Amino acid sequence: MSSLNADFRARLCAREPLLGTFVKTPHPIVIEVLGHSGFDFAVIDAEHAPFDRASIDTMLIAARAVQLPLIVRVPSTGPDWVLNVLDSGAAGILVPHVNTAEQAAEVVAATRYVGGKRGFAGTTRAAGYSGRSLSEHLERSRSEVSVICQVEEPESVHNAAEIAAVEGVDALFVGRADLAVSSGERDFFADTVSAMCAQTLGQTQQAATGLYCAPTEDMTAWRQAGASLFVIGSEHGFIQTGGKALRQRFEAL
Repeated sequence: MSSLNADFRARLCAREPLLGTFVKTPHPIVIEVLGHSGFDFAVIDAEHAPFDRASIDTMLIAARAVQLPLIVRVPSTGPDWVLNVLDSGAAGILVPHVNTAEQAAEVVAATRYVGGKRGFAGTTRAAGYSGRSLSEHLERSRSEVSVICQVEEPESVHNAAEIAAVEGVDALFVGRADLAVSSGERDFFADTVSAMCAQTLGQTQQAATGLYCAPTEDMTAWRQAGASLFVIGSEHGFIQTGGKALRQRFEAL
């Protein structure tokens, strides 16, 4: 699992185009299916879906089996979340509503042993269940944890360059729905929202950038603007879209 996570972070930091999706259902079979579907990674949405420590743990076991890196969108940066998901072997964390460089520095500190606030244990999945020495795990852990900060408010768009410049921040991710709402828009595709997305994606000299896209959306312009990290839809959306399409074909018989 550790080499898988390190490879993912290396690809993220190299700004390779990466395709992922949100996972809303707390069951490991979903991860197995996605692992056979060609995704580069998936995001467990513990902010908006009913995940707990046990369900995340089983999802990460499934992810190891199908070699699918898993990022966890955490509802908070408290040690009860960050420590648990990283000890379970997550490839990293996606943190909502990071508006300032100071907040970003706190996020990074929560993921770090040396010079940070992450409590150490050598008996976890992340540490190979005691298969690593203390010094080896300290040395390798930093390359195995991706830190992704979400840009979801006009304040964070304004501070995007400073957030991206914080040591240890690997990527910025634009949460377009929250950005639209916080900007007073009712349209995911509003011109003002698109402009703020493009502004954030332009911070490529300091960190990788990416955003959420609808499954039917043309991503060409976002790729040209600098995005390399794409999270497209969710398994809920895929099920509904496929089901509706089947229903339409059935009714046309």
